[in-house]
Amino acid sequence: MTEFDTGLPSIRMIQNLIKEEKDVEIKLLSEDLIVGRVLWQDQHCLCLVDHYDQSTLVWRQCIAYLKPKA
Repeated sequence: MTEFDTGLPSIRMIQNLIKEEKDVEIKLLSEDLIVGRVLWQDQHCLCLVDHYDQSTLVWRQCIAYLKPKA
């Protein structure tokens, strides 16, 4: 099992987005775009909560990009 490296800039960026409760856009490799707030992350997945309080589990390997919503 791969360890979760909290020293990586990408992990720290997502942790800051979680702490600040900022909305993000996640573009998936399938071309889907999902918007919400990252609730938690681990080495394999992110949990995104949308404006309807519905949770979506997103596998990191499926993400094309993630960016804070302006």
